[in-house]
Amino acid sequence: MIVLRSSSEIELIRQAGRIVAAAIEKVRSEAMPGVTTALLDRIARSEILKLNGYPAFKDYKGYPGNICASVNEEVVHGIPSGRKLRDGDIVGIDVGVRFRDYFADGAVTLAIGKVSQTAQNLIMATEEALEKGIAEAVCGNRLSDVSHAIQAHAESRGYSVVRAFVGHGIGTKIHEDPEIPNYGKPDRGPRLERGMVLALEPMINAGTYEVEIMDDGWTAVTKDRKLSAHFEHTIAVTDGAADILTKL
Repeated sequence: MIVLRSSSEIELIRQAGRIVAAAIEKVRSEAMPGVTTALLDRIARSEILKLNGYPAFKDYKGYPGNICASVNEEVVHGIPSGRKLRDGDIVGIDVGVRFRDYFADGAVTLAIGKVSQTAQNLIMATEEALEKGIAEAVCGNRLSDVSHAIQAHAESRGYSVVRAFVGHGIGTKIHEDPEIPNYGKPDRGPRLERGMVLALEPMINAGTYEVEIMDDGWTAVTKDRKLSAHFEHTIAVTDGAADILTKL
């Protein structure tokens, strides 16, 4: 069931979203060659707690980290560790926050030091794909219009869209209905209505869309070990343009 949120609920989700954005910006400022993903995890947790939120991913279905930090060929759910970031790496930082029993979720992919043009292009195309999806998240459109816009942009740039993981509704749980694939034909699925709150999160690969799960049971990597990028915003459907809730 897709829940339509009231204005007051959306404001609470926005507060959670601002904490997500603040944690991401704090991590962005500290992410550089030589820094471990475990340190970035601690930095994000400290920022979230300072702002009266709680890391939503911590212990979720047994997940051990406060955030996800996915490096290079890691698509999503990378567990923070003692791995040091190196010049030329890219790292996807995924942050979820609970604030007063409401949730928000956001992600960015960061370039570490000087990265290749290949990596830069992938990051840019993935962020653009998210923007294309958000632009379609308006009242009266169908859910698959969002999915199709993301896929069409990514594939027009020569990339593939991960099928194994999808965006989702969000509100009083971190994952709610509906599931939001990042691919599909337009004009299918439920109509978008005012009050829907959605976490859109394209994961775009430089090579095949196929992924594998590593032995830790969490980290998803590209099957061909080529680069992957990930961006995400939590948005609210309004009478006009979508309201992005995960921004400062």
